[in-house]
Amino acid sequence: MISDSISKRRSIRKYKNQSISHETIEKIIEAGINAPSSKNRQPWHFVVVTENEKESMLKVMSKGIQNEIDDNGLLPESRQHIAGANYTVEIMEQAPVTIFILNKLGKSPLESLSAEERFYEMANIQSIGAAIQNMSLMAVELGLGSLWICDVYFAYRELCEWLDTGNQLVAAISLGYPDEEPSMRPRLPLSNVTEWR
Repeated sequence: MISDSISKRRSIRKYKNQSISHETIEKIIEAGINAPSSKNRQPWHFVVVTENEKESMLKVMSKGIQNEIDDNGLLPESRQHIAGANYTVEIMEQAPVTIFILNKLGKSPLESLSAEERFYEMANIQSIGAAIQNMSLMAVELGLGSLWICDVYFAYRELCEWLDTGNQLVAAISLGYPDEEPSMRPRLPLSNVTEWR
Protein backbone atom coordinates (compact mmCIF):
# COMPACT_ATOMS: atom_id res chain seq x y z
CA MET A 1 0.00 0.00 0.00
CA ILE A 2 1.15 3.52 -0.77
CA SER A 3 0.55 4.61 2.83
CA ASP A 4 3.08 1.98 3.98
CA SER A 5 5.73 3.28 1.57
CA ILE A 6 5.08 6.86 2.70
CA SER A 7 5.43 5.97 6.37
CA LYS A 8 8.55 3.81 5.79
CA ARG A 9 10.41 6.26 3.53
CA ARG A 10 13.54 7.70 5.12
CA SER A 11 16.54 9.66 3.91
CA ILE A 12 19.21 6.96 3.83
CA ARG A 13 22.84 7.94 4.33
CA LYS A 14 24.46 4.48 4.71
CA TYR A 15 24.32 1.85 1.99
CA LYS A 16 25.40 -1.77 1.61
CA ASN A 17 28.04 -2.63 -0.97
CA GLN A 18 25.47 -4.24 -3.24
CA SER A 19 24.71 -3.35 -6.84
CA ILE A 20 21.23 -2.56 -8.20
CA SER A 21 19.99 -4.25 -11.36
CA HIS A 22 19.35 -2.24 -14.51
CA GLU A 23 15.73 -3.44 -14.42
CA THR A 24 15.23 -2.12 -10.86
CA ILE A 25 16.64 1.29 -11.79
CA GLU A 26 14.29 1.43 -14.77
CA LYS A 27 11.30 0.64 -12.51
CA ILE A 28 12.27 3.55 -10.27
CA ILE A 29 12.59 5.94 -13.22
CA GLU A 30 9.26 4.71 -14.64
CA ALA A 31 7.66 5.66 -11.33
CA GLY A 32 9.10 9.15 -11.78
CA ILE A 33 7.81 9.39 -15.34
CA ASN A 34 4.31 8.52 -14.09
CA ALA A 35 4.19 11.58 -11.81
CA PRO A 36 1.66 14.33 -12.48
CA SER A 37 3.02 17.01 -14.79
CA SER A 38 1.82 20.57 -15.32
CA LYS A 39 0.17 20.81 -18.78
CA ASN A 40 1.68 17.36 -19.37
CA ARG A 41 4.98 19.04 -20.26
CA GLN A 42 6.98 16.19 -18.65
CA PRO A 43 10.00 18.45 -18.16
CA TRP A 44 12.23 15.81 -16.58
CA HIS A 45 15.38 14.21 -17.94
CA PHE A 46 17.27 11.56 -15.95
CA VAL A 47 21.01 10.85 -16.04
CA VAL A 48 21.92 7.60 -14.29
CA VAL A 49 25.46 7.38 -12.90
CA THR A 50 26.84 3.99 -11.85
CA GLU A 51 30.08 2.04 -11.58
CA ASN A 52 33.00 3.58 -13.52
CA GLU A 53 31.39 6.99 -13.92
CA LYS A 54 30.87 7.34 -10.17
CA GLU A 55 34.48 8.27 -9.46
CA SER A 56 34.43 11.01 -12.10
CA MET A 57 31.14 12.38 -10.71
CA LEU A 58 32.51 12.47 -7.16
CA LYS A 59 35.64 14.35 -8.29
CA VAL A 60 33.52 16.94 -10.08
CA MET A 61 31.21 17.36 -7.10
CA SER A 62 34.17 17.77 -4.72
CA LYS A 63 35.88 20.21 -7.08
CA GLY A 64 32.70 22.31 -7.27
CA ILE A 65 32.41 22.43 -3.49
CA GLN A 66 36.07 23.47 -3.22
CA ASN A 67 35.52 26.17 -5.86
CA GLU A 68 32.60 27.41 -3.80
CA ILE A 69 34.98 27.85 -0.86
CA ASP A 70 37.91 29.28 -2.83
CA ASP A 71 36.10 31.56 -5.25
CA ASN A 72 33.19 32.72 -3.13
CA GLY A 73 30.94 30.95 -5.67
CA LEU A 74 27.22 30.91 -6.35
CA LEU A 75 26.11 30.39 -2.73
CA PRO A 76 28.19 32.75 -0.54
CA GLU A 77 25.46 33.02 2.10
CA SER A 78 25.23 29.23 2.47
CA ARG A 79 28.78 28.57 3.64
CA GLN A 80 27.47 27.03 6.87
CA HIS A 81 26.22 24.10 4.73
CA ILE A 82 29.58 23.29 3.06
CA ALA A 83 30.41 20.59 5.61
CA GLY A 84 27.03 18.99 4.90
CA ALA A 85 27.77 19.09 1.16
CA ASN A 86 31.09 17.31 1.73
CA TYR A 87 29.25 14.68 3.79
CA THR A 88 26.83 14.25 0.90
CA VAL A 89 29.79 13.39 -1.35
CA GLU A 90 30.69 10.58 1.09
CA ILE A 91 27.11 9.29 0.92
CA MET A 92 27.12 9.41 -2.90
CA GLU A 93 30.35 7.42 -2.83
CA GLN A 94 28.65 4.62 -0.87
CA ALA A 95 25.48 4.55 -2.98
CA PRO A 96 25.77 2.33 -6.06
CA VAL A 97 23.54 4.63 -8.13
CA THR A 98 23.00 8.37 -8.34
CA ILE A 99 20.43 9.80 -10.72
CA PHE A 100 20.63 13.45 -11.73
CA ILE A 101 17.26 15.03 -12.49
CA LEU A 102 17.26 17.83 -15.02
CA ASN A 103 14.55 20.26 -16.09
CA LYS A 104 14.86 20.19 -19.88
CA LEU A 105 12.51 23.21 -20.11
CA GLY A 106 14.24 25.21 -17.37
CA LYS A 107 16.50 28.21 -17.61
CA SER A 108 19.80 28.63 -15.83
CA PRO A 109 19.40 29.95 -12.27
CA LEU A 110 21.86 32.65 -13.36
CA GLU A 111 19.35 34.07 -15.88
CA SER A 112 16.70 36.61 -14.96
CA LEU A 113 13.10 35.58 -15.64
CA SER A 114 9.90 37.42 -16.45
CA ALA A 115 6.96 36.79 -14.12
CA GLU A 116 5.40 34.42 -16.65
CA GLU A 117 8.64 32.50 -17.13
CA ARG A 118 9.01 32.23 -13.37
CA PHE A 119 5.50 30.73 -13.03
CA TYR A 120 6.29 28.18 -15.75
CA GLU A 121 9.53 27.35 -13.96
CA MET A 122 7.69 26.86 -10.65
CA ALA A 123 5.13 24.56 -12.29
CA ASN A 124 7.82 22.48 -14.01
CA ILE A 125 9.83 22.14 -10.81
CA GLN A 126 6.69 21.01 -8.97
CA SER A 127 6.30 18.30 -11.63
CA ILE A 128 9.92 17.23 -11.14
CA GLY A 129 9.46 17.22 -7.36
CA ALA A 130 6.51 14.87 -7.81
CA ALA A 131 8.68 12.62 -10.00
CA ILE A 132 11.42 12.49 -7.38
CA GLN A 133 8.90 11.66 -4.66
CA ASN A 134 7.47 8.85 -6.80
CA MET A 135 11.00 7.51 -7.28
CA SER A 136 11.67 7.63 -3.54
CA LEU A 137 8.47 5.72 -2.79
CA MET A 138 9.13 3.11 -5.50
CA ALA A 139 12.61 2.61 -4.03
CA VAL A 140 11.00 1.77 -0.66
CA GLU A 141 8.63 -0.67 -2.34
CA LEU A 142 11.60 -2.41 -3.99
CA GLY A 143 13.53 -2.70 -0.72
CA LEU A 144 15.91 0.16 -1.49
CA GLY A 145 16.77 3.37 0.29
CA SER A 146 17.22 6.80 -1.23
CA LEU A 147 18.55 10.25 -0.52
CA TRP A 148 17.09 13.29 -2.30
CA ILE A 149 20.08 15.59 -2.85
CA CYS A 150 20.05 19.36 -3.27
CA ASP A 151 23.71 19.81 -2.29
CA VAL A 152 24.44 19.49 -6.02
CA TYR A 153 23.89 23.28 -6.09
CA PHE A 154 27.29 23.73 -4.44
CA ALA A 155 28.79 22.29 -7.63
CA TYR A 156 26.12 23.50 -10.05
CA ARG A 157 28.34 24.83 -12.84
CA GLU A 158 30.85 21.99 -12.59
CA LEU A 159 28.20 19.27 -12.64
CA CYS A 160 26.31 20.84 -15.57
CA GLU A 161 29.56 20.96 -17.53
CA TRP A 162 30.35 17.34 -16.59
CA LEU A 163 26.83 16.25 -17.54
CA ASP A 164 27.34 18.13 -20.82
CA THR A 165 23.95 19.77 -20.54
CA GLY A 166 22.41 23.18 -20.96
CA ASN A 167 19.41 21.88 -19.03
CA GLN A 168 18.65 23.09 -15.53
CA LEU A 169 19.98 20.77 -12.81
CA VAL A 170 17.20 20.42 -10.23
CA ALA A 171 18.43 17.66 -7.91
CA ALA A 172 19.95 14.22 -7.63
CA ILE A 173 18.78 11.07 -5.90
CA SER A 174 21.15 8.41 -4.61
CA LEU A 175 19.89 4.85 -4.36
CA GLY A 176 21.07 1.67 -2.70
CA TYR A 177 20.24 -1.10 -0.29
CA PRO A 178 20.05 0.58 3.12
CA ASP A 179 22.59 -0.21 5.80
CA GLU A 180 20.72 1.72 8.49
CA GLU A 181 17.19 2.09 9.81
CA PRO A 182 16.84 5.70 10.91
CA SER A 183 13.81 6.71 12.89
CA MET A 184 11.37 9.21 11.47
CA ARG A 185 12.47 12.83 11.74
CA PRO A 186 10.11 15.11 13.70
CA ARG A 187 7.25 16.64 11.76
CA LEU A 188 5.16 19.66 12.67
CA PRO A 189 1.66 18.67 13.75
CA LEU A 190 -1.18 19.02 11.27
CA SER A 191 -2.70 21.84 13.33
CA ASN A 192 0.48 23.93 12.93
CA VAL A 193 0.59 23.74 9.14
CA THR A 194 -3.07 23.64 8.15
CA GLU A 195 -5.62 26.41 7.91
CA TRP A 196 -9.29 25.57 7.37
CA ARG A 197 -11.62 28.09 5.74
